[in-house]
Formats: sequence, structure tokens, C-alpha cells
Amino acid sequence: MRRTIARRLAAVLATAAVVAAGVALSITNASAATGGVTGYATQNGGTTGGAGGATVRATTGTQINQALCNRASSSTPIIIQVEGTINHGNTADVSGSSCDVGSTLIDLKRVSNVTIVGVGSGAVFDQIGIHIRESSNIILQNLTVRNVKKSGSPTSNGGDAIGMEAGVRNVWADHLTLEASGGESEGYDGLFDMKNDTKYVTLSYSIMRNSERGGLVGSSETDLTNSFITYHHNLYQNLNSRVPLLRGGTAHVYNNHYVGIVESGINSRAGAKAKVDNNYFEDSKDVLGTFYTDERGTWQTSGNILDNVTWSSQGSENYPAGPSMPSTTTVSIPYSYSLDNASCVPSIVGQTAGANKGNQVSDGSCNVQTPTQSPSDPTTGPTDPGTSPTNPPGGTNLSLGAGADGSSKASGTSYGSVIDGDMSTYWSPSGTTGRVSVKWSGAKTIDTINIREAAGSVGNIGNWQVVNNDTGAVLASGNGAGVISFAATSLTKVNFVITSASGTPRVAEFEVYA
Repeated sequence: MRRTIARRLAAVLATAAVVAAGVALSITNASAATGGVTGYATQNGGTTGGAGGATVRATTGTQINQALCNRASSSTPIIIQVEGTINHGNTADVSGSSCDVGSTLIDLKRVSNVTIVGVGSGAVFDQIGIHIRESSNIILQNLTVRNVKKSGSPTSNGGDAIGMEAGVRNVWADHLTLEASGGESEGYDGLFDMKNDTKYVTLSYSIMRNSERGGLVGSSETDLTNSFITYHHNLYQNLNSRVPLLRGGTAHVYNNHYVGIVESGINSRAGAKAKVDNNYFEDSKDVLGTFYTDERGTWQTSGNILDNVTWSSQGSENYPAGPSMPSTTTVSIPYSYSLDNASCVPSIVGQTAGANKGNQVSDGSCNVQTPTQSPSDPTTGPTDPGTSPTNPPGGTNLSLGAGADGSSKASGTSYGSVIDGDMSTYWSPSGTTGRVSVKWSGAKTIDTINIREAAGSVGNIGNWQVVNNDTGAVLASGNGAGVISFAATSLTKVNFVITSASGTPRVAEFEVYA
């Protein structure tokens, strides 16, 4: 890329591994639970993806295609949980009456009611893009899509990491990492593109980086049928332009962090209207305006922070909004939402945006919260603790001699009580939800923990997540205390995050085993 990483980026990314306590989040849309769908994807009947359908695991592209093709119909709800790397080598075409798939991309063509979500150690779509065409009610969550090319080898999806076109409705793209290794001359195109009548889309808590083009809405000045797009709590890092490019339609752009935008930022043109609220623009150029055309768009601005932003002079086909970015229109937003103050956006986005961050969200007051429900929560499988007893597994308890911390502690309780080997002492959060962690000075490889509740509180712990604090990856999730097993993982800190409880949790011991 033609720009170095901004001076504050290291500090922002350093906070990305922090996993905060999970407590109930104020619902900003009446139909959405904590961590649920937001923005324009809540409109037009809402976006539920594969909710209520079968849950299928996939570790190859072929298995994703099989899951789509084995449904009773193209609208039968399905949740496809993906783990591992999806690439050209493990993706084959599959036949079926409920699908129209291929071997060079993941094709959601003429389908509806589908969720594709990364679980376990994460899902990486390597050099293979996701294409949505003539489809509706789609959720993409906790996925990394990288290095998709339109020229060179191998090619996929016209060079778009994610592309939508031809009558697409209601897509929620959430906690994604979309990245490339250069621009058009290196064979890459857009990271998140919409064209030819695509509407009611939300892109949230995602990272777009290291590419020439972020994403467009409308393929040309005559493709003005796309509209109602929300972009919030995303990181745009080291991009030349199109963050996004809007041709016609209405977009809501709030609480995003822009770092190292080289040529132009939010490009509202051809009659587009953009509501631009509480974003943090840093070390960038021409972050808002109409660029590369005389067909101008408009914007409504409030609460944004400009940190080392430079502006070009106005001229033919160049109409920057700066330096003061006054509003040129008004935009009515039909859904409710909460705005983080722009000053905390770099921190909150650094902690929440991207894949493998535990699908954490903001509470709208600059605090990080763990979702109370998520399509990525496995319903069955090896991460379920079932009714395992609280007797310790065999082997050495690695918590003894380790360190401990957490999100909060009730009066008279201590984080250290969970690693002292004494069942008569315990930790409780200050409320009914919270996080307690075990940590080491060097990496440990672990595959089991045992959560032991103190006498008088057995059964109080409800839903929980086990999280690798180093990466933010959710290792396991379930309900109730006991022995919890997961894939062997090397880490320096493991978090036990309680997201619901029937009474005050009292964790006497947080045992960790290899």
C-alpha cells in the first residue's frame, strides 16, 4: 500500500484482544437481542438468516455447498457453522434442486434464510469470495475473507471479497475481516460491493483493510436502485477509496474508525444521501465529499472527529466536504440506535471489530458487551459441557501458581480465590454477569477447564463463553458450571465470561488442564 499504518493504530490494535465482561445490552431495536441484527437490516421484515433451521458443520467449501444443496427447498432455513480454511482446493461444485453453487466461490444464488457463521478456531475464506445474487434474509458472521482476485491465479467472484447484486434484500454482515494484499494492479477489486437493486443491508463490527477499494453501492452512475445501507463500528484501515462509494440511495454511517485513507473516503455521488454520525477520521485525506464526478451527492453530519485529516481544493469532479464538513441535507433514520461518543470509537472498534473477537458489541456508551445470543453459539457438538460433574479431570491443575483478574468483583470476594485450591473462598461479579480470567507469564497449551461453584450457589451460573483472551476467539459456550473441553489451544490468558445467571454466581475454583 502507499501509506504507512497510522501512528495510533498500534495502540488501537493492542486493545483488540481485550475481552470485556458480558452483561445485558440495552436493545436499540425492539426486535433485536444483545448482539443481534442492527441498522437497515432490521427493516423490510427484518433479517433472521437460518434461525429455526438445522445447524450443519462444515470444514470445506464442498461441505458448505452440500449443506445448501441438501435442503428441502431453496428457502428452507439453515445455519452453516464453518471452521477452518475454505479454499479452491476443498471447494467442489454440487448439484441439487435447492442450490446453484460453484467451485470457484461460495455462491448464495436464488436462496433465502441462510446463516454462515465461523465457530471454534475460526473460518477463513482464502482467495475464495462470497457472492449473493437474487437472494434474501442472509447472515454472514465471524468470517475472514482474504486475497480474492479477479486476475492472476486463482480467481474468484470478480475480485470481490463479498459481492451482492440483482434484487438482494436483507443481509446482515457482522464481525467480518475483509482484506487484500494490494490494489487493482495486483488483481484485487472491492471488499464489500453492492449493485443492481440491493437493499436493506447492515455491515457492522467488521474490518476492511489493505486494499485499494473498500466497497461500492452501485456499479455506475446509472445503477441507482441500491439503497438503505448501514455501516457501523467498522475499522477502515489502509484503503485508497470507496469507504464506501455511494451512487444514489441512502446510507447511515456511524461510529466507524478510519485510519490511513489515501485518496478519498465516503464518496456520496449521483444523488446519494449519507448520514455521517460520530465517526473518528484519522491520518486520512478527503474523508467525505463527492469525488471523480460532477454528479454530486449530499450528507448530514454530526459528532465526527477529524484527527490529522487533509483536504484537497474544490474543482471539477472534486467536491470535498472539508474542512468543517457542514451538512447539505437531512436524512431520516427509521430504526433506533445508540451512538458512542466519537472520542472512544478507536478503542471500542479496536476491541470489537473483526472476526474471532467473541462477537462482542458496544452498549452505545463506550463499553464493550458480550452478546446474550448469537448465531455462532453452537447448539450441539464437542464444546457442549452437557452435565459433566464438577470433579476435577486428571492431570495437573495449571491454575495453581498462575495469576487471575476479571471484570468486576463483589465486596468480600477476590479474583485470586479461583486459583487458590480452596473451595471455601470464591469470586463473584459485582452483578450477576461478568468475567474471571486465569493468566500466565508464558504461553500454555490447554484443552479443558473446570468451573467449580461454591457451596450454596450450585446451579446459579447460566450461559457462558470460554474465550482465548490473546485472540478473542470463543473456544466453547454453553450453560451451567462443570468440566468444559475444547480443541487444544496455546494462550497466555483464558477468560470465563458469564452472560446470564439465575442467582449470584460464586466461582470457587477455575481449574485449567492440558
